[in-house]
Amino acid sequence: MPLQNPERYTVTAALIYANGPIHIGHLAGCYLPADIYVRYLRLQERDVVFVSGTDEHGVPITLKARKEGTTPQEVVDKYYTQIKESFQEFGISFDIYSRTSKPAHHQVSQDFFTTLYDKGIFREEVTEQYFDEKANQFLADRYIVGTCPNCGNPNAYGDQCEKCGTSLSPDELGNPRSTLSGGQPIKRPTKNWYLPLDELQPRIKAYVDSHPEWKTNVFGQCQSWLNQGLHPRAMTRDLDWGVKVPLPDTEGKVLYVWFDAPIGYITFTKELLESRGQNWEPYWKDKGTKLVHFIGKDNIVFHCIIFPSMLMEHGNFVLADNVPANEFMNLEGDKISTSRNWAVWLHEYLRDFQGKQDVLRYALCATAPETKDSDFSWKDFQARNNNELVAILGNFVNRALVLTQKYFGGKVPPRNNLFDIDLDAIESIRLLPGQIAASLEAYRFREALSLLMDLARVGNKYLADTEPWKLIKTDESRVQTILNLSLQITANLAIVMEPFLPFTACKLYGMLNLPGYKWKDAGGIDLLSEGHRLGEAPLLFDKIEDPAIETQIQKLMDSKKANEQSAIASAAGAAPPAISAAEAKPAISFDDFTEMDIRVATILAAEAVPKTKKLLKLTLDTGLDQRTVVSGIAEHYQPGEIVGRQVCLLANLAPREIKGIMSQGMILMAEDAGGSLSFVQPDKPVSNGGTVR
Repeated sequence: MPLQNPERYTVTAALIYANGPIHIGHLAGCYLPADIYVRYLRLQERDVVFVSGTDEHGVPITLKARKEGTTPQEVVDKYYTQIKESFQEFGISFDIYSRTSKPAHHQVSQDFFTTLYDKGIFREEVTEQYFDEKANQFLADRYIVGTCPNCGNPNAYGDQCEKCGTSLSPDELGNPRSTLSGGQPIKRPTKNWYLPLDELQPRIKAYVDSHPEWKTNVFGQCQSWLNQGLHPRAMTRDLDWGVKVPLPDTEGKVLYVWFDAPIGYITFTKELLESRGQNWEPYWKDKGTKLVHFIGKDNIVFHCIIFPSMLMEHGNFVLADNVPANEFMNLEGDKISTSRNWAVWLHEYLRDFQGKQDVLRYALCATAPETKDSDFSWKDFQARNNNELVAILGNFVNRALVLTQKYFGGKVPPRNNLFDIDLDAIESIRLLPGQIAASLEAYRFREALSLLMDLARVGNKYLADTEPWKLIKTDESRVQTILNLSLQITANLAIVMEPFLPFTACKLYGMLNLPGYKWKDAGGIDLLSEGHRLGEAPLLFDKIEDPAIETQIQKLMDSKKANEQSAIASAAGAAPPAISAAEAKPAISFDDFTEMDIRVATILAAEAVPKTKKLLKLTLDTGLDQRTVVSGIAEHYQPGEIVGRQVCLLANLAPREIKGIMSQGMILMAEDAGGSLSFVQPDKPVSNGGTVR
């Protein structure tokens, strides 16, 4: 049963792989609801720590490194920075956002493993695993592809078919082959350490059964796993990248990523509180602590079965009180796919819709996949901004403040005699904060947001029914009361919107000339005293016009077209179609070609060129010197994501002044059929200054 009257809260949001940027599916799945919940707890003056970070081990990291021709460490360094900065700009208010590649995390994970090992919890087993003789290494699930037994997809991974979604094991694949060499792997014996979930099932079942209040999708998935019977699961892997197994003679073995990743929550809490000079242990070991994991539905088994079993067997740790996992969010009727570039990337949204973080927060919360998969569309996004944020919430706030400025010089008027319509409005003010709080406590964020908008609707109806713009000519005293109550509604809106729309709440507090309130103040009608001077009253939201939306839709259509052409080319065994609109250029001599000095260079710094949409100012290390190049790639890359990238530079191009900046060279780019640009770069690291022939 849920913990009553907790003394403190430890709230975690899933550790995302540091192998790519954040998209709206990640936000809607766990990060936005977690942030809303934590902001609410802080307003309630609860003791809470909000913990997350990047998962920097596991096969997806090594696959990304191979694809980008770099090292796993370079991959995680690059994406950790980009992810952290995107979260900060979007307003996800972590107390700490750390990373599992830190030595401190390795130590905590190894100590945890050693404790279980010394207790005799693990089962040591020698099993036959796939081995790539050409690459001379054992193959993790994602290093093996083959034919899916369910749908016939010839490129299903060893753990899952991304075409039909079926969970698999490498032994189920037809015609298995290695992604490292392309060859057919063989089986070789190897030793690993297993967590005996079959033996631990009674304790796990008792834990799950004690939480019937969990969301139906979470409780049901747990019961399904339990009803099928749990099986031992390896907690170590034959890999080079990861936390080393802390046992003798285990070279080339690391801890299973799903063993060390959730321990990251503990590591990061320890890191945070020790930096504050506080004891971290109560937040993980005291029975008065409420532990809440926010995750997506694909992580339910790890957070509700495997991690709790690890904590139980270790001893002394509290278990999660709730795991409010969301379902998946689709995009324009199709599954979000990073490989197909069918996604709305957060860093691109923040660039394209500057200052509109709260519009996306609102749209994602309003359509959150809390009980079933949901769909994000750009037209719905536009409609929610224009028809709800602008026309309902913004309209009410604007009218209340502008009328007060117009009739009473921007000072809060007195509240005089009250009529039934006033008392009804006061009752709504009194009740709605408690109703919103109840929804948030129950992890019903869509419902809570709807209730917030109901308070704005109450305000709009109150103004429409009382018509102060007409009464001002005959009954100023009555108008004083109407606007006083309208401003009290506005102040209450500032309080209850803060978890959902933090940037707007801050803006509204400035308009009201208030320092801010706590949740306990919500529901009151004396938040603004008589005579209090209001601040300036700009529009709270502005409309999003069709061209901005059409640009985003076209970007997705370009991705779809490129994917279709790539699929056709792949099926025909040909290269992707080239852009054929331009005719081939006239032939040049070999001597002409040798005049071009093309070199490998590394991007040391990147920044947007002011007052332009397409230009980035790059600082490059050419091996010969450091120089500045202006490149028209800002619509394709964020500055933070390309620092450290190796590129090919036409180094002897005559210098040219662009927007007041002297550009010394040209970056070589490849353009696909959809108009998307990508760097021309070596497939493995090359010394700066290396020549391209």
